[in-house]
Amino acid sequence: MFKTRSIKTLLLCTLLFALQYVAAAQNRTITGKVTDKTGSAIPGATIQVKGTQTGTTADGDGTFKLSVANNAATLIISFIGYTSQEVSIANKSSINIQLSQENTTLTDVVVVGYGTTRKKDLTGAIAQVKAADFNKGITTAPDQLIQGKVSGLMILNNNGAPGASATVRIRGVSSVRAGNQPLYVVDGVPLDGRVARPSLSLTGLGQTPDANPLNFINSFDIATMEVLKDASATAIYGSRGSNGVVIITTKKAAVGPMQLDVNYSVGQSSIMKKLNVLNADEYRAALKQYNQTGGDGGSSSDGLGSILRTGITQNVGIAMSGGNETGRYRASFGLMNQEGIVKKSGLKKYTATLSGQNKFLESQKLGVDYNIMAAQTNEQLAPISNNAGFTGSLVGQALQWNPTDPLYNADGSFYTLGVNQPVNPALMSAGYDDNANISFILGSISPYFKFNDHWELRTMYSVNHQIGQRRAQLDKSINIDQVYNNGIAAYNTAELNTQLFNSTLTYNNEISKGYNLTAMVGYEVQKFEYSGVGIGAKGFPTQALKYYDQLQSPSQTNTFVSSFRNPESELQSFFGRATINAKDKYILTATMRADGSNKFGANHRYGYFPSFAAKWNTINESFLKGSGTFSNLALRVGYGTTGNQEFPAGAAQSQYTVAAGSAKLSNVANPDLQWETSKQLNIGVDFGFAKDRLTGTIDYFLKNTSNLLFSFTTMSPAPASTYWINFPGKVVNTGVEISLRGQVIQSKDWSWSIGVNGTYLKNKFEGYTGPVIRTGSIDGQGVSDAFSQRLENGYPLNTFYLQKFEGFDDKGNSIYAENGKKFYLTNPNPKALLGINSEVKYKRWSLSASSHGAFGFQIYNNTANTVLPINNLGSRNVAKSVLGNGESKTNSPAASSRFLENGNFLKLDNITLSHQFHIAGKVLKNPVIYVTGQNLFVLTKYTGFDPEVNTDKNINGVSSFGIEYIPYPTARSVVFGVSFSL
Repeated sequence: MFKTRSIKTLLLCTLLFALQYVAAAQNRTITGKVTDKTGSAIPGATIQVKGTQTGTTADGDGTFKLSVANNAATLIISFIGYTSQEVSIANKSSINIQLSQENTTLTDVVVVGYGTTRKKDLTGAIAQVKAADFNKGITTAPDQLIQGKVSGLMILNNNGAPGASATVRIRGVSSVRAGNQPLYVVDGVPLDGRVARPSLSLTGLGQTPDANPLNFINSFDIATMEVLKDASATAIYGSRGSNGVVIITTKKAAVGPMQLDVNYSVGQSSIMKKLNVLNADEYRAALKQYNQTGGDGGSSSDGLGSILRTGITQNVGIAMSGGNETGRYRASFGLMNQEGIVKKSGLKKYTATLSGQNKFLESQKLGVDYNIMAAQTNEQLAPISNNAGFTGSLVGQALQWNPTDPLYNADGSFYTLGVNQPVNPALMSAGYDDNANISFILGSISPYFKFNDHWELRTMYSVNHQIGQRRAQLDKSINIDQVYNNGIAAYNTAELNTQLFNSTLTYNNEISKGYNLTAMVGYEVQKFEYSGVGIGAKGFPTQALKYYDQLQSPSQTNTFVSSFRNPESELQSFFGRATINAKDKYILTATMRADGSNKFGANHRYGYFPSFAAKWNTINESFLKGSGTFSNLALRVGYGTTGNQEFPAGAAQSQYTVAAGSAKLSNVANPDLQWETSKQLNIGVDFGFAKDRLTGTIDYFLKNTSNLLFSFTTMSPAPASTYWINFPGKVVNTGVEISLRGQVIQSKDWSWSIGVNGTYLKNKFEGYTGPVIRTGSIDGQGVSDAFSQRLENGYPLNTFYLQKFEGFDDKGNSIYAENGKKFYLTNPNPKALLGINSEVKYKRWSLSASSHGAFGFQIYNNTANTVLPINNLGSRNVAKSVLGNGESKTNSPAASSRFLENGNFLKLDNITLSHQFHIAGKVLKNPVIYVTGQNLFVLTKYTGFDPEVNTDKNINGVSSFGIEYIPYPTARSVVFGVSFSL
């Protein structure tokens, strides 16, 4: 038996060796080198045998060696930023290939919504930013990647907390009450715009700021971001396109052998700027200066320093990809751990994606694309709120802490004052716990069938599911009323679900010589659901457990339960787009979308949103061809209508609040409620000179928004409730945008490119007749029911409406013009935006820098108004600026123009030095190391933490803008990183 098995084994081995020999005999080796037009090697270029999975990548010197079948006829050579080439290898053993760089002005593909087009065929105002041009450094959400990169786009970080939301405006603010954020579309899926992080407000602390709804996306996974600005570009999104659209496209696998990409970075962050408050010696001197008895605690402490730290951030990204013409895949995994610069704050983010593109049948006409994004974010939140009262939130408590009072007793315990006296910031930091965990799933599947070269039918089904949990508590040692000797805790949940189905039929054909028609029609339905539950309590019997783990312990009277479920909203849409290209000279685009939403009244369920645009490629006219001056010249004009439905579901319906066993009307039905509508005109020119060494665009726009959505409080004798209407009035935005990019130096070893974009904006509220609308609340010590902004005809939205401060009288009391009359003053909306981006390359070294600024606006410093006034002296700290200015210690600083400050700034967002190593061999490819400095400096006269701030100070939902109130400070960071491929 053993002998028989040995013979069989020997025969099998002989057969395998024979087959291997035959296979080897049928193969041959191809060698070569891949370079650019200057002769420089292109390491990492992909070399693939057409129609197979056989392939390799070029070494550091551009050379490659590949074993191919004898009958292999063609190689495909490709690399990002270069035009792919197909090269015949029939009867060849060695080849040299020169790849040409793509003409980014004319041939790039741009995502336009339900499709793509060439840049040269764009009729609308659309800006594209590629991954290579993204901002570097610590970025928790994609909007930070394009800050300062696009004209007409303003991105304002609401505060410096990890994962905090941002205020994003495209071509200004146009809505009074409804949302002003753009629509975000990720891989063809329009997002809800909300995030399932439960809201929470514990006694005395106020409402914490929102989270960024884009936190679930890993920045390493993004390939491009398109910003759609005018109606001809956004009308395809109809009722959700009024505020512009940001399309995020993630990376997809390229045809070639499997590749592993690795990115790792580590950085440290510290506070960018501290406020000028008194230290202990200065405080004692001030007590003497103002003849203040008492107030010297005999110690020396740093309230702000006690809550700050150097935060460490680590970011890991790993991606695997590969495939051939019939099947490609990409999987990625990410881990980001960002410590905030405020103790006990930070963000951990875990992400995973899987995407693929598969083709079936011999004809490859049947295909399916799929994409799954999963994420888990764990936020640790500091007690920093938008609207804290006199007790302040953590930053306010730290700024106000008397520097002569100790933070700790001699035995190491926390120094504590009486109830409703200043709160020790170190104690608050230690005694507050707040953790929010959110799970995200965004999945889509898109099958399609190509009937022939001209017709394609594609469908998509997607699900966006989020579940949020939040646990928070205040320790019983905190000297706040209702908290001291009780403790307080809450556990809240939220769930957000969105489902989408759409189907599109696309036609593309040359209908006659020189005339091409591209047309698309589609149907879409999207459903939105949002609900949540919360439970809270105070008065806990033990500290052996976290309070939120023993919510059943307090008495029933000290337990609070709440829940909500928004009315389900549904959006049903029919849409279409047609583009005619006549000889690459004249391009016409028409778009129409009809949206039906149950958010609106029974009499106005549907809205219709058309747009028309034209482009004249003047460069292709005979009188310009061959002129040598222009490499590109085109004129564009477009006009269209878009809508806005970003307001609460059920606003047109009767709604009731259930409490204490009874139902009470909370919202009055309005069957005539209709869409908020924006009509926009855009005129633009695209140009290029000297073979595109200098390129640019200039756009003028006029945007008129009417049928403004607004909610009022009902008046007696009607039941206490709200009702939504379209009030008379309109918001008009006008502006000019310019974007320039120049290749200053372009040689074999050296290159220097610089890009500049600028925007001039003007905003006005017109035609309103109705009750006074106020917003911009002012909170803190010494104010009650104060506000700083009002909406008025002929003025920009959120114009400051305040008393005019005219100094102090001989007793040190404030003087206000005309006995305290309020005036319409300046506004917080910047008149001009600026972005500057530059990169210098020398061989394998690269130095890039990005900066942005805003000009012509003012900020209301609510922090200076109510947190650090002179009347604090003796109990709390004060700002250095209030000493010796003639103000009496008893003066009460009311809301006034005194606290309006020039907000102009220019900030160096990031500067990065990188080096790409040359390593021979096939294992490690394209290794790069880099160092990035982020927020290194800001040029401004503003005295607060950062002129880039927007604390939410709305009143009854009317949006505010340009107010700073003890926000989480901005961080300055230094990041070291490495990336490579295997």
